[in-house]
Amino acid sequence: MPLDRQKDQNRKIKTISTDVVIIGAGAAGCQAALTLAPRDVVMISPSAPGGESSSLWAQGGIAAAINTVEDSPQLHSRDTLKAAAGTADPAVVSMMTGQAPEIISNLDLMGVQFDHSANGSYKLGREACHSARRILKAKSGDGFGRELMRVLIMAVNKTPQIKAAFPYTAERLAQDATGRVCGVYVRHLTSGQIILYKANAVILGSGGVGGLYSLTTNPSGSVGRGVALAGRAGALLSDLEFVQFHPTALDIGIDPAPLATEALRGEGARLVNDQGIHFMDEAHPQAELAPRDIVSRAIFKQNQQGFKTYLDCRMLDTGSFPALRNACAKTGLDPDTDLIPVRPAAHYHMGGINTDIQGRTSLPGLWAAGETAATGLHGANRLASNSLMEALVMGGRVGADILSVRRPETGQIITPPPQGLRMSPALHAIYRRHIREIMQDGVGVMRSRTGLNDALTLFAEITKITESQDDELADMVWLAEMITRAALTRTESRGGHYRTDYPQAKRHWKHRSFLSCNITNVQTHTPTTKDVPLIKEAAE
Repeated sequence: MPLDRQKDQNRKIKTISTDVVIIGAGAAGCQAALTLAPRDVVMISPSAPGGESSSLWAQGGIAAAINTVEDSPQLHSRDTLKAAAGTADPAVVSMMTGQAPEIISNLDLMGVQFDHSANGSYKLGREACHSARRILKAKSGDGFGRELMRVLIMAVNKTPQIKAAFPYTAERLAQDATGRVCGVYVRHLTSGQIILYKANAVILGSGGVGGLYSLTTNPSGSVGRGVALAGRAGALLSDLEFVQFHPTALDIGIDPAPLATEALRGEGARLVNDQGIHFMDEAHPQAELAPRDIVSRAIFKQNQQGFKTYLDCRMLDTGSFPALRNACAKTGLDPDTDLIPVRPAAHYHMGGINTDIQGRTSLPGLWAAGETAATGLHGANRLASNSLMEALVMGGRVGADILSVRRPETGQIITPPPQGLRMSPALHAIYRRHIREIMQDGVGVMRSRTGLNDALTLFAEITKITESQDDELADMVWLAEMITRAALTRTESRGGHYRTDYPQAKRHWKHRSFLSCNITNVQTHTPTTKDVPLIKEAAE
C-alpha cells in the first residue's frame, strides 16, 4: 500500500512535560540549552546531538573582530551590511559583531582548539567581502564546525538538566486556543510512535533549507522543517527568497556535495574553465573574492555556455585542508596536482522564521535561532563565516530571554495530533526527488517569471498528493512553494536572489520581505503509483 496508517488512531498520545523543548541539536540549539540551565530542557533531533547538522559540517570558520590593531566590530558591521545588499537590520548587525569577540573568549575557555600562529596568537584568515583577516579556524583550516560541536556536545553531556531525545522528528507545533505554542508533537523515526512534549517554551533551531535542492552542501535532512512547522502554525516568515549558493561545491557526483571552503580562495586558489581561462578576472574587480552570489552566477554562466568549471588549488599546500583532501580522495583526485571540478550548490538560507533581537517569533511561546531564524543579520546575502557566530549569539540570547520571562499559564492544547497518514518509503523518495529537481531548475541560482510559475504549477500537482500527509514531504512542498512565491513577488535582483527578467536592483525593493500563512483544511487525496508519471512528465 502506498499509505501506512497507524493501527490505532484513537490510542492515547503519550505526553511528557518539561520546561523547554528545543527542536534541533546544532550550535544554536546546544548554546540555548547550555544557557537555560538549570531549567529542564529536552533536545529533539533525528540523531544524537551534533549528528548530521550543518554546524558540524561547517568548514571555513567563525568571524570575529579580535585583531584590535587592524580590525574592529565597527568594520565587521560595515562589511556585513555591505554584503547584505541593503536589507540587513543595522541594530542586529551591530549587536552581533559587538558580541562576537566575547563569544570567542568563551569558546576558548570551554576548550575549543583554535588554530594559532607561531607566536601564539590566533591564526586569522580572510574570506570574500571581509576587509580584514578575522576568520578564526580550527583543525587545520577546514574543520571548525566539527571542533566547535565537539566542545558544545561535551558541555551538553555534562549538564544533567539537558536531556536528548532521538531519533525523533518534529511533526506539528501544539497550540492552545490563544495561539500560544505550548509544546510539539514528535514522531519516533523507527517505531512511528507519536509523543506530545508539553513545554513552557519551544525553540526551533532545526537548520536550513539546502536539502530542498538537488545540489546542496547541506545534510539531506536540512529541508526547512522548522520553518514550515512555524509557518503553517501562523508564524511570520521573512526573506524566504534569499538563498545563498556556495560557488565551489565539489562536482563529483556525491549527494550532498562536499564543500571546497571559501578559505581556499582566500589563500589564493583560482577558478578556471576547461579552456584554462580565469573567468573571474572579468566578472568582478575582486575576482575570486567577490561576493558569493556573483561568483556563483559567474560559474553558473560558464556551465550554461557548455564549459566545465574547476578550482585550481595547485599553488597551495592543501595539507592544511583535510576535508578537501578526503573528499577528493573518494574519486581519485589530488588537489595538489589536479583541477577540482566545482559547481554552485544551495548552501545557506538567509530567510526563515522572523524573530526579534531576542529570538522571539510572532507566536507566543515560540523562539527560533540559527539558520531556521531570520533575524535580519544577513539581509540578502550572508557574509562568509557569520552564520556560526549568529547561531551562538542568538542561541545564548534566546536562552537568556526565556529565563527572564515569567513562566506562562498555558491553556488546553487544541491542536490535534498527527493522524499517522504516511506515504510509503518508495513513493516518498520519488516525490522528494521531484521537489528537489524542481527547486534546482526553477528556483536556483538564476530565476525568471516563467521558471518560477512553472515551479508553482508543479508544486500544486504534488500538493494534491501530499496535503494529507503527516511526514516531511508535505512540509517540503509547502515551504518550496512559499520560497517560490517570495521569489516571484520580488521583481528585482538583490544578493542571493537573481532574476534574469529583472537583472537590476530597485530602490523600492530595498527592504526585507514578510509572509504569513495558516494551514487550511483540505480534502484527503490518496496517492497511487499511477500519479507519479504525471509529475515526472511535467518536471521534464
